Amino acid sequence: MTPTLPAVEWVETTDPPSGITAELPGKVTVRKEAISIDGEIVDARAYGLDTPDGAVGFTVHDMPGDRYPLEDNLQRFRESYMQNTAEPLTSSNVRKVTFDGRPALDARLTSTTDGEPVVGFIRLIADDTHFVQAVTLGPEANEKALKAMHERLLASLRVP
Repeated sequence: MTPTLPAVEWVETTDPPSGITAELPGKVTVRKEAISIDGEIVDARAYGLDTPDGAVGFTVHDMPGDRYPLEDNLQRFRESYMQNTAEPLTSSNVRKVTFDGRPALDARLTSTTDGEPVVGFIRLIADDTHFVQAVTLGPEANEKALKAMHERLLASLRVP
């Protein structure tokens, strides 16, 4: 049985430069970044928000998704999390999948913190012109709700 999602309005969110869209549980504003990946500066736009159960969102990177192996990009995500939180993030159940014919990678994320353990889910997608991350993270106690949010995010994600 699929967990019931809280009654919130999911809003279609579009990344204007790429046309990539996904539904998120509320209206978000874009956070633009220029990040360094192996010494290369890459423009990225993040769309995400916090919910009562945890955080959910997606990020679009202006680079071919196959420039680096998806496993390397998963490792970069884990390192970035650790830099931002000072807590290690591990991945499990890592599996290669396809997303609309594109190479993708799914993983379950966990972090043992001094406080409440964190869990989440990530899908990394390699497109010809973009690299896309779809992520859901939050307290372990909310894992079922986080999984449901992540599945809804993935079901609505469109990469033209």
